[in-house]
Amino acid sequence: MSTRQRVAAQAAAFPNPISAARTMAGLSRPDRIEDPVINWVQGIRTALGMTASVWLLLSYPLSGGRQSFVLGKLAELLIGCAIVVVTGVLAVTVCILMARPPLRRAYVGRLAGPLTALAAPALGAGAVWLMVAALSGDIVSPSDLGAHDITFGLFGTFLGTMITGLLVFLLFAAAAVVCALVLVAAALFTLAAAVYGLNGCFRMGDVHELLPALLSPLLVWSLFGFQLFDGPDVAAPPLVLYTFMLGGPLSVTALSLWEIRRLRTRHGLTLGSLFGR
Repeated sequence: MSTRQRVAAQAAAFPNPISAARTMAGLSRPDRIEDPVINWVQGIRTALGMTASVWLLLSYPLSGGRQSFVLGKLAELLIGCAIVVVTGVLAVTVCILMARPPLRRAYVGRLAGPLTALAAPALGAGAVWLMVAALSGDIVSPSDLGAHDITFGLFGTFLGTMITGLLVFLLFAAAAVVCALVLVAAALFTLAAAVYGLNGCFRMGDVHELLPALLSPLLVWSLFGFQLFDGPDVAAPPLVLYTFMLGGPLSVTALSLWEIRRLRTRHGLTLGSLFGR
C-alpha cells in the first residue's frame, strides 16, 4: 500500500460525522449481493445529476432568495425521507406477510439495518436540538446559578464571589465552544445520514436486494410531483426546466428497471425469490 493510500485509509478510519452516518445509514449486510457494475452505473448517474444541478444553478438566476432555496431543498429532503419511510414500512410489511416462514424469519432478523438507518437522522436531529437549546441558555445559564463563593470565604466574600463568577464564566465559555463543535458535527451527521438513507432507501436492501430498485422510482416521481406544485427553483425556460425535472425521475426509473433485470439475469433475484415462491 502506498503512502497516499495509507493516508486515505487512515482518514477514512478517523471518527467523523460523515463516516458515522455512512456506517449507520449505508448498506452493510455482510451476505448482501453486491454488483460492482450496478454500483458504478449508480455512481455515474449521481455524478451526472449533480453536474446538471450545478450547471442549472449557475446558468439561471434563482426564482426566490437563497434562504427560500435552501429551505426548499431541506423540505424536499424531509419529504423524501418521509416517502421512503412510509413506503419502506409498507414494503417490508408486505414482504414479511407474503413470504414463506423461513424467509419471513430472515426478513424480521434483518430489520435492524433499516431501523438503524431510520434512527440515525432522528438521533442527529435530536442532538442538533439539544445543542441549540444549550447554546441559547434554555437548559442552564449563568444567571440560573446565581452568586456563590466556592472558596468558602478564604479570600473574603467579595473576592471569593468574583473568583467563582470568573470560573463559572470560563466553564460556560468552554461548554459553549464544545456545544458549537457538537452542533456542527450533529448537523453534518444528520444531513449525511439523510442523504445516505435516501440513496440506499434506508437500508431496505439489507432486507432484500430488490427493494431499493422497487422503491426508488416511487420516491423520485413523488418528489417530481412535489416540485410541480411547489414551483421551479430557477428562472429557466420551460423547455430547459421540464427537461431537467423529468430527467431525474426518468433516469432513476430506467436505472431501476435495468437493475431489476440485471439482478434477475446475473444473480437469480426475482419477485418470486423475494417471497420465496
